Amino acid sequence: MARYGKAPSKSVRRAMRRRKHGTLRSGRSGKGGRVKSRKQAIAIGLSEARKKGAKVPRKNSS
Repeated sequence: MARYGKAPSKSVRRAMRRRKHGTLRSGRSGKGGRVKSRKQAIAIGLSEARKKGAKVPRKNSS
């Protein structure tokens, strides 16, 4: 997995903890259901860091 800076790592760590406790939800305003996937939790953490203005590389569009 790629390495990111301190701020994005903190955001991902927070998202992983919320996933573990079962409070991390997907979609806008959490209506998409509970997140169980580790990869999805990482993506949500990076997305949140991006919204806060942290330096995170753009996501690849496939």
